[in-house]
Amino acid sequence: MSLADPPGPPPPGRASATNEPDDFSRITHHRGRGAMGEEAAVAWLLTQGYVTVERNVTNPCGEIDLVAREGDTLAFVEIKARLTDAYGPAISSIPRSKQRRLARAASLYLATHPWGGPCRFDVLGLDASPAGGWIYTLIRDAFPVG
Repeated sequence: MSLADPPGPPPPGRASATNEPDDFSRITHHRGRGAMGEEAAVAWLLTQGYVTVERNVTNPCGEIDLVAREGDTLAFVEIKARLTDAYGPAISSIPRSKQRRLARAASLYLATHPWGGPCRFDVLGLDASPAGGWIYTLIRDAFPVG
């Protein structure tokens, strides 16, 4: 599946009470919102079998929200959270230019952190549910590595 082909209805999931969308909406600075969304996302990914390697990796090529392992695969995970669907679902907000920056940042990461196994780019979208909590949409292998 690719970003161009969004999945059907995602399975609902709830974050902990401290990472609810209501709390998210009270934070006015986008970095604070990003950190709160990432906390909920990482907690949910752990329940899906991901193991965190590093968070918020920054290098001259860009930032990677999460580097994680799922089985023998190293995943570079981009996390997006949205309170409303006014501009579409959260996963739709990663244009090709962002994908290229992520690919460059991941290449530099791999140059300094050798990895002999497979790698991929995953995207996790968190959309506020009308019933409360987050709806998680995970796309594994969302776009090509190269």
